[in-house]
Parts: sequence; C-alpha cells; structure tokens
Amino acid sequence: MKVILLQDVKGTGKKGQILDVADGHARNFLIPRKLATPATAEALNEHKKQEKSREIREQRLKEEAQATAEKMKTIKVVIPMLAGSQGRFFGSVTNKEIADALNEQFGIAVEKNRIELSDPIKNYGTYTVKCRLGHEVSANLTVEVSPKE
Repeated sequence: MKVILLQDVKGTGKKGQILDVADGHARNFLIPRKLATPATAEALNEHKKQEKSREIREQRLKEEAQATAEKMKTIKVVIPMLAGSQGRFFGSVTNKEIADALNEQFGIAVEKNRIELSDPIKNYGTYTVKCRLGHEVSANLTVEVSPKE
C-alpha cells in the first residue's frame, strides 16, 4: 500500500516521503496513529502543492540570507567597552553584545548562537567574526571594539 508519511517514523522513513509499505503495517499502525495517510490521487496532489510551496519558501529565505550576507560585508559594528589600566577588559565581548549592537546600529537581527567567536575578544581593536545566517549561507562581520567614553 502506498502511503504519505505525516511524521518521521523510526525504521520507516521521514516526514513527506511517499512509501510502499505492507498493507497491515499501514492499516494497523501508520494510519490509525495518524503517522501516514493513504496515497490517493487527491493526497498526492496536495503533497505536491505543499512540496512546491516549501521549496519556494526555502528559496526566498535563502535569498534573504544572501542579501543580509552582502550587507554584512560592507558594515562595521562598533562596540564601546570599559577596560582596566592595561587596556584589558574586565570581561569579554560576547555573542549577545555583538548581536544586540548589530540589531541596534543596522537593524539586522541575528540570533546570538549564530555568531561564532574563534577566541574571546578581550582587547580593543578590529576583529572579524563569522555569522551563520542559515540555509548554508554565512558571512564575515567586522567588529570594532573601542574605548567607552
């Protein structure tokens, strides 16, 4: 019996797959638990429409991420920090501070866990930080840490 999986089923397949399974498995396990639906012509058409709309949505999100990456190449985020007598910070510049400054200064919202710091930023200067924007798109962001006045 052909079925369309509505959820991931361990040992059977992933959500959205069209599979040929045993009749008993489909009638007694998958369909009653709403893990799958029979692959009728109507259900297959609906599945194709959903796949097409998902692909369009994924493409749009990828294009938005690429546009954000292009914008991030040209900007420099400035973060003012207080430091001790030897020019070292009392703490370090965190992912959250970079994400907040990026949103505040340029209106670009990036989640803090998407910003990768190779080493903690503990001194004044200019640093390059990698941002994973999703959909296999990443960008390098220039962060300048300056003295707080």
